[in-house]
Amino acid sequence: MKHFELSGTVREAGNKAVIKAFRKEGLVPCNLYGLGMENVLFTVSDKDLKGLICTPASYIVDLVLDNGKKYSCILHELQFHPVKDNCLHVDFLAVNEEKPITINVPLSFTGHPVGVQKGGKFVVNARSLKVKAVMANLPDELTIDTTDLDIEKRIVAGDLAFENIEVVSSKNTIVCTVKATRQAKQAGA
Repeated sequence: MKHFELSGTVREAGNKAVIKAFRKEGLVPCNLYGLGMENVLFTVSDKDLKGLICTPASYIVDLVLDNGKKYSCILHELQFHPVKDNCLHVDFLAVNEEKPITINVPLSFTGHPVGVQKGGKFVVNARSLKVKAVMANLPDELTIDTTDLDIEKRIVAGDLAFENIEVVSSKNTIVCTVKATRQAKQAGA
């Protein structure tokens, strides 16, 4: 899995006025927790954070704080302003190489479905799936072969199996399907 380096500045717990002042300076308050460690409060630049959150890719974050400490973590939760749509707060979850990580991984599709060749329309219902694996086994993306997909057939998360990776998303999650079009229905009649 790809890594993303992010620099942060350690901060003290503060009231609303302190947090508001950080946001006016273009900083986003963050929290790092997990692995039995004490919570670490810090801020990151809004511009640096956009490179991490404004992409469909998933990353292992290499967090470097101004006190000299480094952490491996993943994005856990994001809070956005309801109107301005800027990031208000980020929670990071510390991870290590031995324990399995649960993370959303983007999907990519290969092959030309049989149903599309018959006049159907290929529809993607899920852009990513939640998977669980140790850090070394996490892929940048999950590749799904759609060649055998016929009209009115679908691929669900329960149909997928990957080496050294457990799919955690609901087994009934529809990943993709080929829908019948009017032309395909008329051709079959």
